[in-house]
Amino acid sequence: MAAQATPPDLDLTRRDGLPDALRVLSEAYPRQTWRGHENFNEMIRFWVDRHMMFRQLSEILRKDVERYLDGETAFDDYAPRLSHYGATLLNELHGHHHIEDHHYFPRLIQLDARLEKGFDLLEADHGAMDGLLHEMAEGANMVLEGGANGAAAGPFLERLQRFSGLLERHLTDEEEIVVPVVLHTGFRG
Repeated sequence: MAAQATPPDLDLTRRDGLPDALRVLSEAYPRQTWRGHENFNEMIRFWVDRHMMFRQLSEILRKDVERYLDGETAFDDYAPRLSHYGATLLNELHGHHHIEDHHYFPRLIQLDARLEKGFDLLEADHGAMDGLLHEMAEGANMVLEGGANGAAAGPFLERLQRFSGLLERHLTDEEEIVVPVVLHTGFRG
């Protein structure tokens, strides 16, 4: 895929959905019909479930930091959860994006060239997500290094909320490109 700058209106931090030109197949295969489609196979089920896991981990991290900030959870209980769930999200998401960029996306582009720009967009998202993952990890480390004083927890929550919103945007857009291609072509991975 071509390494080029993402137009401002398609930048992950600015867009609010896919442009019509990249919704070629998603309109023919609406989200509510995916799981009942004959080509909704084990590969795509696993892939969509991974996306759900990322959403759930992000939600766990948010609820945990809010409980800590509200005084409902002691630092000694919060810190191991932050370390565990934060590391899990970061590592799993990084590995997931690597597999998509180097294995699935190049093969999916060959199935429907109309969506090449969509896959370029998703690959650019992955680059942007790397920076966001770094910021989130940095914030989590500041919380862990700060100990029980809790001063870094508020700024971490803000980073996490920004990250979670952009992660949701990316996952939703990615699903609306990838799943319809699989349903349309019967791709098995």
